[in-house]
Amino acid sequence: MDTNGQHQRYVVGLMSGTSVDGIDAAVVQISGSAGATKPSAKLIAFENTAFPAQVRELIFELFDPSKATVDKIGRMNMWLGELYAKAALAVIAKAGLKPEDIAVIGSHGQTIYHAPETNKVDGFNLHYTVQIGEGAVIAARTGIPCVSDFRVADMAVGGQGAPLVPFTEYLLFREEDRTLLLQNIGGIGNITVIPAGGSPEDVYAFDTGPGNMLIDGVVSRLNNGKLTLDIGGAIAAQGKVNAELLEVLKQEDYYAQPLPKSTGRERFGSAYIDKLISYQQEHGLAEADLVATVTMLTAWSIGDAYRRFVQQKSPAQAMIVGGGGSYNPVLIGYLKQELEPMGVEVLTQEDIGESSDAKEAVAFALLADYAFAKQPNNLPRVTGAERPVVMGKLSY
Repeated sequence: MDTNGQHQRYVVGLMSGTSVDGIDAAVVQISGSAGATKPSAKLIAFENTAFPAQVRELIFELFDPSKATVDKIGRMNMWLGELYAKAALAVIAKAGLKPEDIAVIGSHGQTIYHAPETNKVDGFNLHYTVQIGEGAVIAARTGIPCVSDFRVADMAVGGQGAPLVPFTEYLLFREEDRTLLLQNIGGIGNITVIPAGGSPEDVYAFDTGPGNMLIDGVVSRLNNGKLTLDIGGAIAAQGKVNAELLEVLKQEDYYAQPLPKSTGRERFGSAYIDKLISYQQEHGLAEADLVATVTMLTAWSIGDAYRRFVQQKSPAQAMIVGGGGSYNPVLIGYLKQELEPMGVEVLTQEDIGESSDAKEAVAFALLADYAFAKQPNNLPRVTGAERPVVMGKLSY
């Protein structure tokens, strides 16, 4: 119990995103009754564990359906379960705690395919999503109950299974007097709109398009894998945005698709990178210019999403940026160019005393806390689901 007589517990959140840069693990102290509308969540410890090179290479292979055979998926599902369990135990030790101090673990898993669009077959909507990293292995190795495979429960009631983090963003960040935009820039960019003084039904969110995915993909391809990201925007800073290519990229039909919507590597993955590299070679574009252009595309797509879907009905005062993209000053600079003329101040999680790295791991700790208490943890307006549901499968 805490000093206010409310139930207090420690929960671990695990996240590995579309960038496949490693496992984010957070120990979170949650106060308030389980399923409370305004819980308190305090980050106690955070650790990022890079994937072994072999594992990262094999995960990328699974993104290609022609290579993702059942045996490979099954093996990696168990392998990632082992790695997630190690990451959980490591961050628990870093927090100065023991496994028995932890109430539950929430693991997002590694998405290898996400197909949220309606797909009618024999009268059924067979849309689907695949996240691997076996929760039963995590529970067995740690001795802690584990909630995993969150997205499918939302999809079972007609939702897109994404985005999920807006549920926790509403709980933790809402304000009475300011409309806030919570922008995550991981592999994919996604935005959450939290109207001033709004209810959960007022929140809406969607994927804005590519986040770091194209930047990382281009950098990796240009450097034969020796670099996997543009550290600190150093490459983009040396280049100039190519207006002609940027205009071509803006024509991608995803940007104009109506809400709700979500996207992923299926649209902005290796085939898209192939086209970018081909364009660069055919037009003699400098490598730094290509990196600068796709960096600007990410910023533009976020600005375009705000102008197209948000500005008229929910004019915002501030955008708070999290995820790996928040550490790219060139990207943040481009984003400020896009949004600040519209009266939206651009801040990072660090600017408000939070952690960009830990944000999604904290979110999955909270989502697991709700699931463990059998409380609904989706936002139907955000995902397109027919009703609230309890997301996540529980392993003991």
